[in-house]
Amino acid sequence: MNRLDELDLKILYELVNDASISVPQMSKKIGANTSVIYSRIKRLLKLGVIKKYTVIMDESKLGVNINAIVGINRDPKAKQHVYEEIKKIPQVTNISEVSGRFDMLVSIGVKNLEELHNVVINRIGKIDGILNTETFVELHKSENKAVYVKSLLEQQKQKVVLE
Repeated sequence: MNRLDELDLKILYELVNDASISVPQMSKKIGANTSVIYSRIKRLLKLGVIKKYTVIMDESKLGVNINAIVGINRDPKAKQHVYEEIKKIPQVTNISEVSGRFDMLVSIGVKNLEELHNVVINRIGKIDGILNTETFVELHKSENKAVYVKSLLEQQKQKVVLE
């Protein structure tokens, strides 16, 4: 993989904070020529460092008032079946296969506790191959991606000083 330099990381930091920032705005913010920023963004896309631009929604405006994570243990022989059935549930927003206490973590968004109960008990709980579930209701959620990119930027600066 090509190494990312300080400018690449500054660009990523700005995009993670606000993907709608214009290149001219970014140029002023980080002190680089707009054509350089355009070419760097194109390169980051080509390398797959930037996969896509996306929107962060206010789910409550869409009627989603409760987000939960369901830890699932399943029969190893039913792995694909369980995955395919969970994908069919419209309230499911993310499915992760994990190591540790659970085989899968499934994120869901619902209007209320009644809908949460229905999804967990009557939809997920009835899928053949699921051994047990445990549900965690999100009390607060925050993104930490900008802080992570900023730490990479600080590490990059330290490398330059050390080298």
